[in-house]
Amino acid sequence: MPSANSSAKSTVLVIGAGGVSSVCVHKMAFNPDIFGDIHLASRTKSKCDAIAASVKERCGRDIATYSIDAEEVPAMVNLIRKVQPSLVVNLALPYQDLPIMDACLEAGVSYLDTANYEPKDEAKFEYSWQWAYHDRFKDAGLMALLGSGFDPGVTSVFTMWLKKHKLKTIRTLDILDCNGGDHGQHFATNFNPEINIREVTAPARHWEGGQWVETPAMQVKVPFDFEAVGQKNMYLMYHEELESLAKFVPEMERARFWMTFGDAYITHLTVLQNVGMTSIEPVKYQGKDIIPLQFLAAVLPKPETLGETTKGNTNIGCIATGEALDGSGEKTFYIKNICSHEAAYEETGNQAVSYTTGVPAMIGSALVVQGVWSGKGVFNIEQMDPDPFMDMLNQHGLPWTVEELDGPVEF
Repeated sequence: MPSANSSAKSTVLVIGAGGVSSVCVHKMAFNPDIFGDIHLASRTKSKCDAIAASVKERCGRDIATYSIDAEEVPAMVNLIRKVQPSLVVNLALPYQDLPIMDACLEAGVSYLDTANYEPKDEAKFEYSWQWAYHDRFKDAGLMALLGSGFDPGVTSVFTMWLKKHKLKTIRTLDILDCNGGDHGQHFATNFNPEINIREVTAPARHWEGGQWVETPAMQVKVPFDFEAVGQKNMYLMYHEELESLAKFVPEMERARFWMTFGDAYITHLTVLQNVGMTSIEPVKYQGKDIIPLQFLAAVLPKPETLGETTKGNTNIGCIATGEALDGSGEKTFYIKNICSHEAAYEETGNQAVSYTTGVPAMIGSALVVQGVWSGKGVFNIEQMDPDPFMDMLNQHGLPWTVEELDGPVEF
């Protein structure tokens, strides 16, 4: 592994070439003082080449591209050794987290991702698989930083910033994820369709009273008026940062995650579920096994193609209630970011859902390669000092605001 003082300190290898990767690589290229050499690899090299061409056009920098199957550990190890990065940034599919972590260990390089591992054959995501790598990374003197996206990622940092600066304890936490954008399609997902639909159709879970409480998917619905978007229906869901936040904010009595969906999305999804198109069980078709959800993902619009037509804003934030740091009793704070789809597209050629994940991936990478965040082992983003991350959000396109509310949320 390159030494901490070498020029290769800012060499990074990004895996994956979807919308999030495109944003992250563009933002890395816009910051040459932090990121020297940027390398991009994906199963489909032409997608990497398209990102590289856009970067070249927008800021004149060259990005090296490669074809790689991220699940082939020996090939990944060879690529890492060829590139000699100080950090591998995993923006591929969550199924590929563990093989990429294996490759990083073998090649002796630190690791960062935006979403936790989930097995291909089960709609289940949890951190246990990756947390189990802690001792191996620690013994190798390497760092693995998990969840440097928006949710998980920014929402986790928002929570820890509130705990550092506003609240001595957090009693209740609600994470509110609203995409108020309109892409003009009858039905499309704003990130990988397979992952998106698996998340949405999984049973909802929230943390309450020291245990997980499970409810059927999309059953609990609450209207909420989002700034710069308007009133939307948001649905109780499970999301992986609830697991890590419950661990790192142990005093929490309740933690919930909410995401907005329009009526048309719900109608389409219900029909697709009813006819079996969201299933991950193989079915025989013309003598071959196919996964219905993977076939559905293949026929839906690609998220990275939606940028040009998507209008409106995202609004994602956290509402936390707890004991005020200044001793003034119980207080409730709402901390959030509002991001414009049009502005995100103008800057990077991608819509805001990709932008809000790709920018934090760049920020987390910057803090790791600069040594601002460091450690040996596997860490969630909640374990890092939130302040430098929060400063960089303001500097790199995701400004945030915090306000005190009159009291705890009623929903």
